[in-house]
Amino acid sequence: MAQAAEPAGPAERIGVFLLDDHEVVRRGLRDLLDAEPDLCVVGEAADAREAIARAPAVRPRVAVLDARLGSSDDGGDHEGIEACRALRARLPRLACLMLTSFDDDEALLDAVMAGAAGYVLKQINGSALVSAVRTVAGGGSLLDPGATARVMARLRGPRPSGPVELERLSPREREILELIGEGLTNRQIAERLFLAEKTVENRVSAILSKLGVGRRVRAAVIAERIRGRRTGG
Repeated sequence: MAQAAEPAGPAERIGVFLLDDHEVVRRGLRDLLDAEPDLCVVGEAADAREAIARAPAVRPRVAVLDARLGSSDDGGDHEGIEACRALRARLPRLACLMLTSFDDDEALLDAVMAGAAGYVLKQINGSALVSAVRTVAGGGSLLDPGATARVMARLRGPRPSGPVELERLSPREREILELIGEGLTNRQIAERLFLAEKTVENRVSAILSKLGVGRRVRAAVIAERIRGRRTGG
């Protein structure tokens, strides 16, 4: 009887996927999480493309993702957060916990819009990280309410929405901009509009250039304001 019951143990463990471009960090996280009786690392990746390809096959309940990978640490796009958006598009029940060395509103805003369940700094101690994984796995949130309210207020705040710049967009580009505002990935936009994904990528680059914004999230902020004015919000 005891032998028959043993296989049920591992099956009940919370599967965790790791994304970090530093092998030492991944190894440390794996050792930390695998040491817990209810947690199990089911896969890992060193970059966003690898994570998006591998994670769906192992169907983790939680993904611990480095918000900024490699050269992104210089303030560029948050590749790990884009991975969060793409993975949640494939695995809607996946809880993404963003792990970062940088405490800034830009990254938090990106994480909120990508659907992350938590956002913690790498200075967090081991026991707190284990607790964070369990919290998001159980459907909880680790996005600080005060910080979240602050960055979401920026979406609705009385900042210039760029009407002149919007006039530069073609009807198709405006359509894509609205879908960006809904949080869709390039692949989802391509499927919705029956376009090639590469075509959407080129269109998004053109939109960012015409709006004078350097990052996708800024375009999403503008799209949110447009939608708010249409609904009277």
